[in-house]
Amino acid sequence: MPATSKTSSTFKAAFIVVTSLFFIWGFITVMVDALIPRLKAVFELSYFEAGLVQFAFFTAYAVVSIPGGLLIARIGYKKGVIVGLLTMGVGCLLFYPAASLRVFGIFLLALFVLAGGITTLQVAANPYVAALGPARTASSRLNLAQAFNSLGTTIAPLVAAAFLLGSAVLGSGEIAAMPEAERLTYYATEAAAVQGPFLVIAAVLLILTIAFAFFNLPKILETDEHQSGSYRRAVRFPHLMLGALGIFVYVGAEVTIGSYLVNYFLTLDVEALVAGSDFMRGLAETLSGGDLTALNPARLAGTFVVFYWGGAMVGRFIGAGLLQFIRPGLLLAVYGCVVIVLLGMTMASSGLVALWTVLAIGLFNSIMFPTIFTLAIDGLGEHTAQGSGILCTAIVGGAVIPPLYGALADQFGLQWAFVLPAVCYLYIVFYGARGAAMGREGTDTLAPQEALA
Repeated sequence: MPATSKTSSTFKAAFIVVTSLFFIWGFITVMVDALIPRLKAVFELSYFEAGLVQFAFFTAYAVVSIPGGLLIARIGYKKGVIVGLLTMGVGCLLFYPAASLRVFGIFLLALFVLAGGITTLQVAANPYVAALGPARTASSRLNLAQAFNSLGTTIAPLVAAAFLLGSAVLGSGEIAAMPEAERLTYYATEAAAVQGPFLVIAAVLLILTIAFAFFNLPKILETDEHQSGSYRRAVRFPHLMLGALGIFVYVGAEVTIGSYLVNYFLTLDVEALVAGSDFMRGLAETLSGGDLTALNPARLAGTFVVFYWGGAMVGRFIGAGLLQFIRPGLLLAVYGCVVIVLLGMTMASSGLVALWTVLAIGLFNSIMFPTIFTLAIDGLGEHTAQGSGILCTAIVGGAVIPPLYGALADQFGLQWAFVLPAVCYLYIVFYGARGAAMGREGTDTLAPQEALA
């Protein structure tokens, strides 16, 4: 077999294996979210305490990403993935004592450790996938891998609903009204409902770690030459630092829109929209299993959010194809412009137009994270691990921008507050059109095929 053919087949096998990790961390992330109502019952959380869940998760990106980059630069990408998987497993196991002891602090620690493992996995896997082939198609590869991440986030709620959330979760008033013995029995049952799934996930992660350890990954970023990078030098790349800001505003805008969709749809009177349209009624019946009478307005609005996140999954598969022949920066800028137009339409309209234009944003969000990521790390060479750490740190935008949007919404309403994410997408247009090319003179794009030679 010719050397180029052997290299190509090796890269394809490695891509399949590493892409499976994208699916896994997407699946586990949403499974954790799906179990929050049950955990809220176990811990008797206030709404403020429940809000700490997202804070603990996104804080892990801010705290772990840069140390993760340093670790990977020292031990390599394959071992970095193994560390990430093992850390996720430890986080899952910590849910067991958290549920047994009903100590919310241990639960937050478990969530932080789990998110820290996912962060390490992202720091290692994102640049590795980008390097598995020619630089010109790096964005296409990472979009395809991220599409399987979105597939995991789409499937997980269905699995959780079918196997983990079958029994009703009681409200705090119902629990308080129980006799003491019955209440203790209920807490024990709820704890078991939390513990079992996480033990299964921990076992799966252990099996995957062992399997991954024995898989022979090509060392495309791990020659001696590429182990000497530093953060001090990495931050001197303008296209990297501008890309980090792009990741910050993108994740913040994406999470902001997704988090407030239900509230926004309620202001649009989603009940009237469904009642007044045979198409919307049929769609809602399909998504909810056919019983609309069992849905309160919030749950009815929530059934349509699947189009926002599902659109991102579909868009990534489409984007992986488009990026084979369209320059990544150009497509990123075009998609950013489309999202700004969609935000303008939803702000200036009402009813079904306002609803579907904001949902359509998910389709065009699709390519943004992986495309910004690959543009930002392109040409970093020995500083790739550090660059990945900086970019993953910027994911903390998901913890910063949503509260700012909320403050604007308190003053001007949810609809007009969309000005904030529109400004975020305006920056993304700049980065795709100009920012990704700034300061690129003198940088060398890593050629993975040469690293294997």
